[in-house]
Amino acid sequence: MLKKILIGLAILFVAIQFYRPARNISSGPASNNIGNAYAVPEDVNAILTKACNDCHSNNTVYPWYASIQPVAAWLDHHVDEGKGELNFDEFLTYKPRKAHHKMEEVNEMVKEGEMPLDSYTWIHKDAVLTEAEKLALANWSVAVMDTIAKQYPEVLIPQKR
Repeated sequence: MLKKILIGLAILFVAIQFYRPARNISSGPASNNIGNAYAVPEDVNAILTKACNDCHSNNTVYPWYASIQPVAAWLDHHVDEGKGELNFDEFLTYKPRKAHHKMEEVNEMVKEGEMPLDSYTWIHKDAVLTEAEKLALANWSVAVMDTIAKQYPEVLIPQKR
């Protein structure tokens, strides 16, 4: 009986290898990227590249194990969730209030150590942020928020009635 179960599991494992979710790799330039409207200093861009963009952009750098199911499906779901929360490559499509709020969340989550996720940094050791990197990312998010507030004061400042 155990032998039949193991054979069945082996067949199932081989069969699921044929399921290939679409990869998060953009074919063209990101015209709605945050850097097209807001300054992204080199140090912040390096932080975004190593610790954020795999889940929060239209381009994920996939590790070798991303071709093995069920890991590939889990990674696909994880990237979809990340992009659903914040996508730096689609940032310019956000309305000003949403964009401002997303940068506020970046600031809070980085300061509180909630981002990048532990499940990401366990495997991507280079994505663990130093205190200086956290501060640089937090300061940048505040600068973007300030710029948005200056560009759209009527949207962000509550109107008195």
